[in-house]
Amino acid sequence: MSTAEHAERFTLLRPLLFTIAYEILGSATESDDVLQDSYLRWAAVDLATVRDSKAYLARLVTRQALNALRTSARRREDYVGPWLPEPLLLDESDASADLVLAESVSMAMLVLLETLTPDERAVFVLREVFGFGYDDIAAAVGRSVATARQIAHRAREHVRARRRRFEPVDAAQTARITERFLTAATTGDLAGLLALLAPDATWTADSGGRTTAARRPVVGAEKVAAVLIRVFRLGQLADPRIEVAICNGAPAVVVHGGDRTEGVFLVEITEGKITGVYAVRNPDKLTAVTVPRRISR
Repeated sequence: MSTAEHAERFTLLRPLLFTIAYEILGSATESDDVLQDSYLRWAAVDLATVRDSKAYLARLVTRQALNALRTSARRREDYVGPWLPEPLLLDESDASADLVLAESVSMAMLVLLETLTPDERAVFVLREVFGFGYDDIAAAVGRSVATARQIAHRAREHVRARRRRFEPVDAAQTARITERFLTAATTGDLAGLLALLAPDATWTADSGGRTTAARRPVVGAEKVAAVLIRVFRLGQLADPRIEVAICNGAPAVVVHGGDRTEGVFLVEITEGKITGVYAVRNPDKLTAVTVPRRISR
């Protein structure tokens, strides 16, 4: 088989493979590295021995993603303040009518997946999101089929016990709420923010100690509103600019100061109220948000 055949098969499946890696790692940057390493390994494979390119490549990418996740585990343990996944900038057409995919890349779900062990996370993603069979999953994580089934059950119960009810995205409503949120936050409209926030709304900021940010989640509408008004005072930024982009399947507020991205603010909406705001401020996690990605399952 030619190099072109390897490249064609890999390119066709790249959006799916990237999505698998991202959901296991929560990092677009690390996922790119995993795909690059996986392709080098794939290029050395005799394609005559490959019966199912999708299953083979999914196993390969999962193994590499798990290796990367285990390597980064200590860095995450030592991380200053809350650790949030890297925001994933999507093409607007890719916000996705696929409800399973939309939930799986939502910031709330990715934060929940952080509470699983590496094997639980990989098995859950491969089974619940992508629908792979247990034979392929077992091969991907290096466990027996029986063990893979047990891991899947344990991960499923863990997620079910902790996940909030996921609602299909009403794009128009979400856009309206995000616009009102942005207006209220940037004008210091406390009453406007309180009207949008759920009573138990939570603010979670990830700065990694690199910028000023709360090092613990802030809970309660009044407290969250106060934080928002403080954060969105943009006078200290040179040439401030704000835009709304599609990140992790929903509108997000992106703040720029000159040619530098200062933060991405993802809004979680449940039953018409903002229940969570995820603020990614660590500069290391903002580099990938300039490149739109395609995802699929």
